[in-house]
Amino acid sequence: MASTAFTPLSLSSSSKAPRLQPAATAAAAAQCVTIPTPHLAKTTSYSRKSGRNVVAMVTGEASTDVASTETDTPEIVTKIQEAWDKVEDKYAVTSLAVAGLIGLIASAGVISAIDKLPLIPGVLELVGIGYTGYFAYSNLLSKSNRDALIEKVKGTYDDIIGSS
Repeated sequence: MASTAFTPLSLSSSSKAPRLQPAATAAAAAQCVTIPTPHLAKTTSYSRKSGRNVVAMVTGEASTDVASTETDTPEIVTKIQEAWDKVEDKYAVTSLAVAGLIGLIASAGVISAIDKLPLIPGVLELVGIGYTGYFAYSNLLSKSNRDALIEKVKGTYDDIIGSS
């Protein structure tokens, strides 16, 4: 557990709003009340910022930390918000996203179940290695086969995306 140290703060009475002052400067004030405040040895930056905001609210000063963090949003967040605003059927998009997530979780479960079987993962790995070798031998060995593969990939790309 971290040890606590106390730094005395005082409230001075004047016609203005009360302000927290260190005890050394407040000793000169005619009427002052000393309040011990605990400070932990390890504090996070968040708690320091919130502490400053509370002091600013008590004293009536405007906090610049709060204003600057609320207006700074990452560029990707604004792009996502703009794209979401352009979507007409939000219910269908949300349903597709949930269905995709459920499908991803289900496929991960099936793959982990297959992986737990004693012989199947090794056989599937051998099949994958064998097919990779066959694909490389039939499509990548000669220049004419490579050119045919590239044309086939470009044709498939044009069919999916559309030629521009």
